[in-house]
Amino acid sequence: MLKGDGRLSHDLDSLDRAPKDACGVFGVWAPGEDVSKLTYYGLYALQHRGQESAGIAVSEGSRILVYKDMGLVSQVFDESILGTLRGHVAIGHCRYSTTGSSVWENAQPTLSSTEHGGLALAHNGNLINTGELALRLPPDATRATTDTEVLTALLARDRSQSIEDAAAELLPQVKGAYSLVWMNETTLFAARDPQGIRPLVLGRLERGWVVASETAALDIVGASFIREIEPGELLVIDERGVRSSRFAAAQPKGCLFEYVYLARPDTTIAGRGVQATRVEVGRQLAREHPVDADLVIPTPESGTPAAIGYAEQSGIPYGQGLVKNSYVGRTFIQPSQTIRQLGIRLKLNPLREVIQGKRLIVVDDSIVRGNTQRAIVKMLREAGATEVHVRISSPPVAWPCFYGIDFATRAELIAGSLSVGEIRASLGADSLGYISLEGLTRATTIPADRLCRACFTGEYPIPIDQDQVGKYVLEGQL
Repeated sequence: MLKGDGRLSHDLDSLDRAPKDACGVFGVWAPGEDVSKLTYYGLYALQHRGQESAGIAVSEGSRILVYKDMGLVSQVFDESILGTLRGHVAIGHCRYSTTGSSVWENAQPTLSSTEHGGLALAHNGNLINTGELALRLPPDATRATTDTEVLTALLARDRSQSIEDAAAELLPQVKGAYSLVWMNETTLFAARDPQGIRPLVLGRLERGWVVASETAALDIVGASFIREIEPGELLVIDERGVRSSRFAAAQPKGCLFEYVYLARPDTTIAGRGVQATRVEVGRQLAREHPVDADLVIPTPESGTPAAIGYAEQSGIPYGQGLVKNSYVGRTFIQPSQTIRQLGIRLKLNPLREVIQGKRLIVVDDSIVRGNTQRAIVKMLREAGATEVHVRISSPPVAWPCFYGIDFATRAELIAGSLSVGEIRASLGADSLGYISLEGLTRATTIPADRLCRACFTGEYPIPIDQDQVGKYVLEGQL
């Protein structure tokens, strides 16, 4: 049994952890701007990618200050704290842990010293050769237990090189998913792994530059989108502008699950809006799995765009049958067992007058263990639905992710051991339909050979050494 962490969310059912988002990173170089507040708002836009901790590093040219803590961006920072973080260059991070425990020591940005000054770094993704990299360091080189801390220590280790040269030498030896932003006292750096598994974009301010995990973060700070940072590319941003170099050949394998779940709907990936992709996925889902029904409803908010597409394609009316409590988020109050038994009702509640006597199509983005969908089906039947047909806008998630999404293990994934028919019976639904992998891929408009689809196929674009991966891979070494 997983220990409860006090979050009133789907995690109230500790046996049904939703897929946890990759982290969010943000960086800004903008003399004359309030870079700490720009970073705060950038992280606010990326909060969906990580809710465990948040941090900002800033420099005015002579020293780097870092402030970070456990909690949401709005809980960690206030006006007085941001007022102390002054400078012209800053980076920020909001974390969901994929390597290392969820503790303060593992919050980011990390901070280290080099021969040439300080170095602060933030990382979105997950490395798959962390243990091997850690062996290059002295036993007392890091206090934290994250792949990010190992990267930071390795970048800072060679005192004869500039940070740019050290990165160009180190990054080709790093395996896995990494979208990085880091800084010294004067300069902003960014890099993306050769596969480009996690997103990273470049934006322009009137008086500077921004890098961020998603275009939505550019929008919120008033930056114009310039381009995606290329797989295998290293950017250096300072008073001379933006300089680009390549440390590895691009082998694009962008994460397909970004389109399904991770990215904000108002983000653009590869020139196509995520919302438009998800609506098209819903249309394709209706083509592949039609059914006679009276109403299409989403599981809010994750199933909403696909439900809209399903309703458009099928001609069946779209409606709101479940109400989401928008204020259920992070809390530091441990729910009692009685409250836990309420389960999903703390987050979702049915509109009885809408669904009573209706044949329903319920659209959601994915099924992990199935407990959440099982509770929703039961809740809708109790509220008077005569039929409940479940439609899922991703193929069955049957394999774990090693590149920055904290899925359950294969043994815990319901599609890892059960057929679609067996899953339907387990949920208690009248029917169950998943979109095909081909249909989902087509909706993205990205060729299949440029996508990572490993959580659906088990075919990993970067070979996995099981001894090198795992959330606590470094903690056994301490």
